Amino acid sequence: MRTPEQILDELLARRPELAPLRSELLAAYAAMQATLAGGGTLFVCGNGGSAADSEHIVGELLKGFLLPRRLGAEWAERLYAAGPVADADYLAARLQGGLRAVALTGHPALSTAVINDNGGDLAFAQQVMALGRPGDALLALSTSGRARNVLLAAHTARAIGVRVIAATGAGGGPLRDQADVWVGVPERETFKVQELHLPVYHAWCAMLEAAFFGGND
Repeated sequence: MRTPEQILDELLARRPELAPLRSELLAAYAAMQATLAGGGTLFVCGNGGSAADSEHIVGELLKGFLLPRRLGAEWAERLYAAGPVADADYLAARLQGGLRAVALTGHPALSTAVINDNGGDLAFAQQVMALGRPGDALLALSTSGRARNVLLAAHTARAIGVRVIAATGAGGGPLRDQADVWVGVPERETFKVQELHLPVYHAWCAMLEAAFFGGND
């Protein structure tokens, strides 16, 4: 079974341009791991392609990614105690362990209401205000580091006591200054930044999965 550090080193071997960011990549993973280990929630947000990335990240965390994440005996007992045996058999055989993650890019009814009633750049911040708790974390994606709605979400998160992990392109823009951990990949054009964000967040997802489910395969 690969450790999180081994998964990260495999990424850096494949993408040597990311090697100078090893400490930042590991720090971002550690912040997410600490949040989830403490029972907190990881929120993720971004615009455009980064919105799609937000959904992608959360999808890898809520169900099995590279590992099967089988449920243990305690969960099976709960399922059998909760309802019909046939349904418990089905659930126990198919449900997988998940990690608490929410993409703030969903919830279109809420988002459009906030955009209409409060302000077009407040949809992410409003969700952080309503859902965020001290000890949670926000993974904020912005290729430029200047997306207004992402910056306002980060500002709100900091006010609550939610860790902010920023993933941007080179330079980081003003989002860099709002982050507890900043990872700026060495590109500036939007599509090139996104091309590097994808292997980075795949590695983070695999690292988190190894940390929480590595003994269950």
